[in-house]
Amino acid sequence: MSKDNSFSRKELNSADNELVQNPFAGVDFAELELSLYRPRTLFTIILSCLVTVMTFVALIPLFAVLWMLIWRGGQKLSLALFTELPPAPLEQGGGFGNAIIGTVIMVGLATLITVPLGVLTGVFLAQAQDSKLAGGVRFAAKVLTGFPSILAGVFAYGAVVLAMGGFSAIAGAIALSILMLPTIILTSESAIAMVPAKMKEAAIGIGATSAQTALMVLLPTAMPGILTGIMLAVARAAGETAPLLFTALFSNYWIATNGQVELMPGCPSPIRSNSPGQRRWCLFLSS
Repeated sequence: MSKDNSFSRKELNSADNELVQNPFAGVDFAELELSLYRPRTLFTIILSCLVTVMTFVALIPLFAVLWMLIWRGGQKLSLALFTELPPAPLEQGGGFGNAIIGTVIMVGLATLITVPLGVLTGVFLAQAQDSKLAGGVRFAAKVLTGFPSILAGVFAYGAVVLAMGGFSAIAGAIALSILMLPTIILTSESAIAMVPAKMKEAAIGIGATSAQTALMVLLPTAMPGILTGIMLAVARAAGETAPLLFTALFSNYWIATNGQVELMPGCPSPIRSNSPGQRRWCLFLSS
């Protein structure tokens, strides 16, 4: 029995050595070649060609609209478009410089409102993970991520516009801050939670308070992630228009007229309604 076992082991070892030396031994490469005479291969080639053709057909409308936008809008693209006021109906020229300034002002005000509140809330959620209050705040922030922007405008209209007696950039900033807040809160919490626990323990070990630990250890370490969340929130707010129709509306004038500053900057709605032809295409291209 021992001789038979040793002989079988030798055969297995020799077979393994041959397989290692030539891993393709016994493979019929002719059987692996693609042949149109085989139904499976023919079916694969036909479907691949069909999918490729359908993909190019689906891209034709997209590139057609993009080409029309660049061709028609590029003809009127100029510096005056970004520095002048909207023209009167049926007038030539003009731009939407006040709308750009209004967007910057409202997004800036919303950032000033949201960033301190969102970052501090993120610190609280990261430090008090097991608290019931933290759980409720976290749940509310996640719900607000899917909050429709039009409802944020309606809320700001009822809470701010009616109370102040008119449309303003402040009301628009409050509506935008509602949309920015959950993004900053959740990204700040995630960034702070990723800070190694040893850094926090070391700060506490040398006698730092909770506030000092958060201010000098957690926030500087988590700053890249927090800045990413702020950038995402600002990008979302800068592209919103629906809430501004209920809060800031629009204006055909500069924010400062005759030395008086009025926080009621404009949106580019008048250009879309009053400007025929090339200027409207130019507006779509620049936006």
